[in-house]
Amino acid sequence: MKEDSPVKSLALLILDLRRYLLRVLLLLAGAGLLFLMAAPRVLLWLQARFGQKLAFFGVAEPWLALLKVAFLLAFVVVFPYLLWLLWRAAALAFGLGRLSGVLTVLSGMLLFYGGLAFCFFVTLPYGMKFLLSFQKEDIVPTISVGHFVNFVTLFLLSFGLIFELPLFMILLAWIGILDPYRAARYRRHAVLLITILAAVLTPTPDVFNLSLMAVPLYLLFEVGLFGGRLAYRRRLKTS
Repeated sequence: MKEDSPVKSLALLILDLRRYLLRVLLLLAGAGLLFLMAAPRVLLWLQARFGQKLAFFGVAEPWLALLKVAFLLAFVVVFPYLLWLLWRAAALAFGLGRLSGVLTVLSGMLLFYGGLAFCFFVTLPYGMKFLLSFQKEDIVPTISVGHFVNFVTLFLLSFGLIFELPLFMILLAWIGILDPYRAARYRRHAVLLITILAAVLTPTPDVFNLSLMAVPLYLLFEVGLFGGRLAYRRRLKTS
């Protein structure tokens, strides 16, 4: 492992990531244009999956909605490559080995797609059912296709990225920025922050849906602490 300080190495990591930014943007743009052909079918499938009749209130709204669906698909498909770029920059800055790269990409993919699946099959159906339960005979919901796509996209990506918490904690412990033993003393603060985050992200205000987000997040926090301890010990042995 390199002898550079974690702060200096972190600065190098940020500089390396800046070099990859243009490449990532071009890749997402190209993939988004390719997925634009499949976006109408995906939108119809989402509409049928959640049982919603969609409307639009602007000339460009359907087109913009399809564009957002295409870039959502692009991000989901390209995400493993983004993980690999992140590890490559971290490897140059902190001297990480190839095995750590394989583990980072595989575990990151598992967490990200697991978060997407959890949101899609658990949180979104319950959330939409709760929000639409307020309709009455004289109050019929008219859902904009743009708002529908924004709603689904926001929660899918939020859950997918938040589920990366254990991997993020383990990497911070490995590079010496996070002390998992000290972080474990702040479990109460973590519970409070997780509850606030879950209240913000969950689409409904009831306790049941909030717990659907808060409980997995706390379990992921504990997994991150456990993995962070292992990474921290290994770092001390190799330093």
